[in-house]
Amino acid sequence: MNRVIVLAMHGVPPTDFPQNEVAELFRLDAQLGHRCQGVSEALKNRYRELDEKVCSWPRTEENDPYYMWSKRLAASLKKATGSSVLVGFNEFCAPSLEQAIGEALTYNTDEVVVVSTMMTRGGEHSEKDIPLAIQRIRNRYPKSKIVYAWPFEVDEVARFFADHLAHFQ
Repeated sequence: MNRVIVLAMHGVPPTDFPQNEVAELFRLDAQLGHRCQGVSEALKNRYRELDEKVCSWPRTEENDPYYMWSKRLAASLKKATGSSVLVGFNEFCAPSLEQAIGEALTYNTDEVVVVSTMMTRGGEHSEKDIPLAIQRIRNRYPKSKIVYAWPFEVDEVARFFADHLAHFQ
């Protein structure tokens, strides 16, 4: 089976992004609450402007090691699985998760599998944001097979940590 993996990552603002604009972005995000109802168009536009600016900011190892590590993880996952791997971010980075899934669908693929590094239950991104992004893409491409490889089994996560901890004994 030909599949494309989309690695769903969180994303962080780069350290050299203007701090006053990071603060404004967080404030607007809290104000808007992702609903955008009852909020002025000016505030929505300013939020979109800041979001686009932070997402398109050039990334380096120095200003965003998380982003760079995400790319290295994708390359390693590609090597381990033999599948194409794309990275999509929930916030602060490009491409967005929706953009990455959309790009994956342009490949000659039987399915797109979305997997997150967020392994524990209870997180808003893994339980709400990622499924919503997947659903929006499914609505646009109803004949495409998109699988969300989540949640993780608690015993598998525990084994992962146990194996990792063995390196430190």
